Amino acid sequence: MPVRTLVDLAKTEPDWFWETDASQNFSYLSPEAERVLGRNAETLTGTSRIAVAANGGDRLSWMPYVTAIDRREAFAGFIFPYAHPDGNVRWFRIGGEPVVAQDGTFRGYRGIGTDIGSEGQTRSALAETLAELRASHASLVEQNNRFAAALSNMTQGLCLFDDAARLVIYNQRYCELFGIAPDRLHVGMTQREICAMLVAAGRYRGDPTADALCEGTRRALLDADPKPIQRELADGRILAVCYRTIEGGGWVSTFEDITERRRNEARIAHMARHDALTDLPNRTAFREHGLDMLGRPRLAGETNRLAILCLDLDRFKAINDMHGHGAGDALLRAVSERLCARVRTGDLVARLGGDEFAVLHRVSDAAGALALAGRMIAMVSTPYDLDGYTVEIGMSVGIAIADDAADDIDRLLKNADTALYHAKAKGRGTACLFEPAMDETAEIRRAIERDLADALRQGLFEVHYQPLVNLGSNRITGVEALVRWRHPERGLISPATFIPVAEETGLIVALGEWVLNQACRDAVAWPEGISVAVNVSAVQLRNRTFAQTVLLALAASGLRADRLELEITESVLLDETEANLETLHLLRRTGIRISMDDFGTGYSSLTYLRRFPFDKMKIDRSFVQDAGKATEAGAIIRALVALGGSLGITTLVEGVETEEQLAAVRAEGCQEMQGFLFSRPRPAGEITAMLAAAREEAVAA
Repeated sequence: MPVRTLVDLAKTEPDWFWETDASQNFSYLSPEAERVLGRNAETLTGTSRIAVAANGGDRLSWMPYVTAIDRREAFAGFIFPYAHPDGNVRWFRIGGEPVVAQDGTFRGYRGIGTDIGSEGQTRSALAETLAELRASHASLVEQNNRFAAALSNMTQGLCLFDDAARLVIYNQRYCELFGIAPDRLHVGMTQREICAMLVAAGRYRGDPTADALCEGTRRALLDADPKPIQRELADGRILAVCYRTIEGGGWVSTFEDITERRRNEARIAHMARHDALTDLPNRTAFREHGLDMLGRPRLAGETNRLAILCLDLDRFKAINDMHGHGAGDALLRAVSERLCARVRTGDLVARLGGDEFAVLHRVSDAAGALALAGRMIAMVSTPYDLDGYTVEIGMSVGIAIADDAADDIDRLLKNADTALYHAKAKGRGTACLFEPAMDETAEIRRAIERDLADALRQGLFEVHYQPLVNLGSNRITGVEALVRWRHPERGLISPATFIPVAEETGLIVALGEWVLNQACRDAVAWPEGISVAVNVSAVQLRNRTFAQTVLLALAASGLRADRLELEITESVLLDETEANLETLHLLRRTGIRISMDDFGTGYSSLTYLRRFPFDKMKIDRSFVQDAGKATEAGAIIRALVALGGSLGITTLVEGVETEEQLAAVRAEGCQEMQGFLFSRPRPAGEITAMLAAAREEAVAA
């Protein structure tokens, strides 16, 4: 037995020293043992430690000792009764610690024994003492079992070290986390030995040293407010390690696998900044990246400036409604792939929402930005193959370029969006560069948007009527209702200015309902042969209660259904075609007439003539402007009139302003006309007077 250990044990004033091998047989007993035990020390060497100590006693009382050595734990202060050969019972106290070789092999135990006196008990009295020990032992075993169950069922790995950094307790989960066999650990190992073993096995990423790991533990234990330390393993897993000091010296370390938690957090963070459909950065990420690009200092001599391009797809909704949302999603993904393929490294493509995209791009001048926009428009406009069918869309682009004073990404984005609005107003499929003058237009538009709702509540709208004239009889057969806004500051505002805003904000539903009811109330006072035409937007028809609104307006005013005409444009049928056609069929069955406005300007007008039996088609004013001058204009009018005649549809020409135009459209066989040549739109009172004068004139004739 090493001298150092004997000296340490002697501090407890033992009566004898002992040592066992790995099988718990005595391998050494000091000479004092013979006097205390009443047996020869040499004859006891090689015999079982328990058999000798429990001679004449109950082995059950030795279970705490057995439990300790099974776990290879140190123990102290274990008291047990010993049946001495002289017939008396003596009480001994023993303590011991495991003996481990340098290679980690368990060699047995060494310890001390102390005679703490004799109570003069006889063998018969020993049974009572042992019974008490059994009860005490049973309680201890139960507590140990509960402790072991708690350690085994922890989701965290656990190691307990004493004040000398030696391992006291560890659980199975710790071994599982690091992929080591439980027999590689044993009580009494130092923390550095454990760390060295893990480093040698390549368990950590980055090849840290055992000393570095121990130093990290030391610093964590010195922290007044300890926080978990993240350790990344070689297989990619991440452990959160917590260190807590314990009373009396030493510490406990817990190890939790947070790999999946970190992955979920990373996934959530990605989702918060990216579009779910295309995986492109969203508006938040776009803004952050833009701020970074604006704040990045330019290199010496660099002239590149940051440009923002706002992109909006043309005719996307029609494709989405015609082929379904699945096709629409596939189309958006295809568009995003084409856009990403066009930009340079360092640029950013984002989806801001719906069919709107944006690009951050560095350019040297406006021409470069416009050139990029042109290439993107051409690329996006190339046909797409979606599950066997081909579709085509277009794109409009608004551009804003940062200047030396412009370091506000939100202002640049707003400017690009303003330029996009102007590009779409110019006819779509174009790119428009922001100019300061656009801000004035945008401000006017925002003011209109703010004032619209108030104007409707305050009754600032009026309905004017423009006569529709039969070219055969030169008599008024009907009127078209046209809404006007009498603004208290700006005067009379044209519908071309506020109707698009009303449609975008949804106010067109309430405004359209008011116009419909007012037109029906005015028309019921006019002669029976006079009809009234009311324009209907796609937003109104999309409303599920639209048909009910029309029928209630007729009922409230008393106007006959055949005197009401609803004018729609091709955009109405492009939007939710089947549902809109069903609504129009329902209204037409009640006697209401349906006409197509601006006929000839859309790419599929003829298709809708086949799908719905229109009562009238209004030939767009663009064909009338050159009537009588350009032969092709007359030919187009002639063809449209012939088409209407073959389908039993009345044809009306809009925008007739000169006698020459009137003669031309009359010669082509048009049935009705509308235009400033006959009358501008007038208030209801003037129309009433005009109709009365026409009636008197007819009576006189």
